[in-house]
Amino acid sequence: MTRSSGGEAAERFQRIVKQPRPGMPTPNLPDRAAECARFRWEDAAALLDGLPDGAGLNIAHEAVDRHLRHGRGDRCAIRWIGKAGQRIELSYAELARQTARFAQVLAALGLAPGERVFVLMGRLPELYTAVLGALKARCAVSPLFSAFGPEPIATRCEMGDARVLVTTPELYRRKVRGLRERLGGLRHVILTGAALPADLAADPGLHAWDDLMARASPDYVIGPTDPETVSLIHFTSGTTGRPKGAIHVHQAVLAHAVTGRWALDLHDGDVYWCTADPGWVTGTSYGLIAPLVAGVTSVVVEAEFDAQAWYDVLERERVNVWYTAPTAIRMMMKLGTDALRGRDLSALRFMASVGEPLNPEGVVWGLEAFGLPFHDNWWQTETGGIMIANTAAMDIQPGSMGQPLPGITAAIVERRPDGHVAVLDEAGRDGELALKAPWPSMMRGYLHEEARYRKCFVDGWYLTGDLARCDAEGYFWFVGRADDVIKSAGHLIGPFEVESALMEHPAVAEAGVIGIPDPTVGEVVKAFVALKPGFEAGEALNRELLGHARKRLGAAVAPKAIDFRSSLPRTRSGKIMRRLLKARELGLPEGDLSTLENDEQP
Repeated sequence: MTRSSGGEAAERFQRIVKQPRPGMPTPNLPDRAAECARFRWEDAAALLDGLPDGAGLNIAHEAVDRHLRHGRGDRCAIRWIGKAGQRIELSYAELARQTARFAQVLAALGLAPGERVFVLMGRLPELYTAVLGALKARCAVSPLFSAFGPEPIATRCEMGDARVLVTTPELYRRKVRGLRERLGGLRHVILTGAALPADLAADPGLHAWDDLMARASPDYVIGPTDPETVSLIHFTSGTTGRPKGAIHVHQAVLAHAVTGRWALDLHDGDVYWCTADPGWVTGTSYGLIAPLVAGVTSVVVEAEFDAQAWYDVLERERVNVWYTAPTAIRMMMKLGTDALRGRDLSALRFMASVGEPLNPEGVVWGLEAFGLPFHDNWWQTETGGIMIANTAAMDIQPGSMGQPLPGITAAIVERRPDGHVAVLDEAGRDGELALKAPWPSMMRGYLHEEARYRKCFVDGWYLTGDLARCDAEGYFWFVGRADDVIKSAGHLIGPFEVESALMEHPAVAEAGVIGIPDPTVGEVVKAFVALKPGFEAGEALNRELLGHARKRLGAAVAPKAIDFRSSLPRTRSGKIMRRLLKARELGLPEGDLSTLENDEQP
């Protein structure tokens, strides 16, 4: 076993004891233990309205239409900031009208409830209208990354049996036009803009967004929606072969409502910013649904990461709650705190991190840079919502993912030879993280892979594939993906722990760790490191980092070799792709690369 990540963090950082801040609202979850004891999902349903006359539960109604009945129609729902600085504000009333028009558009095109609408574009206002409008129409929606190439787009549209695709003229020309014959089920493509470009006018099944919307009524009555109606299909990268399509239902909105309040501490009147792209589940669950269900103002920034521009947004828009990714935090850490001097970020109350575990250094850097710690949390595409979190009222142990939210039962288990699982009650033992099923946002299946879906559940537990440990206080600590853990001379080494130790060194911006086969000890640890500006790769720094890691981790756990890279391969959601590092190191198949953000090979 490796040494406990909890113990390592305790040695490096003191617990961050949360103190009430004058003038700030009381956290929505002031006493987690008491709420866990009394919580029932049936009672939490009071946070939602449900469709009128008991006609069921629809995500778009909870996110948009019901706010008009509660006097929030004039409130800004989405504040969109374009790459060129242009701004569009959509009130809840206007968003209700626009999403109703799009639902009418789908009906006019002949789409029936349950048919699939795919959306391929960057963070444009039409994306949010299309997703919510399709949900009103009771269609299943799948947002796709605009950075996908033609093959990932085709694969997902084929798997999901796409009937309608909403995209931009530019993306259609570059990535979709050549796929039309292959996608025989794709009947309609809606292009943003006032009219079809002349070079595309002859393509079959093309429509101009503005034209369709202008002819559609702004009134739409959402039909009866069973809570188990399919709402969203999110694709996750496969380790090998095709991606997995996780199926979610309208019932998930209950988990979005609860976790938005408790994990992100959203209060009435907040200005909220989630930096995630809706092509990733976070950008839909917490960049679109949860803030709108909470009735807050959601800031949407079209441009990609730029530290100075992001700081401008936080200051100018008076953001209260900020949800971002460890990759962005590490990039900001690279630049230091000078860029923050003199800025008025007094409106900022709560910062959270998502995508992969946040190294302890990132949590504490938040205190240095913003006067607030980043609150890590844990969940997956398959869970549909946040399961484990460092909430606003909790003390933080840097490096921990936090504790399970009310309504969620988590445990560390091990798989037994007879096919069952055993719960590991002893604190500090490594095992697989498991969640007691069901909960409202839990996936209801994988597209066309029922057997694969069933294998995720054993003895009433959902087995996450993540290795973790739970300490004596009930805090959970990430060890690594089951297929990432390194077995060396009888030790089980979690790559995250080694990466965190390397990142303590002032020269290291990012680190990725893998196991390399070794005939004597099974595997040895190898690290790939990207440096901060001002540091130069070389033998002297290599020796220094190896010594630093041995001092922090011990000789059995520390890396035996280090390679310097200008950057590390990661997904668009910010996760370092360790399997890709390993595949390239060993000449193995690289698997599904459709979510790869950067591809700088050695």
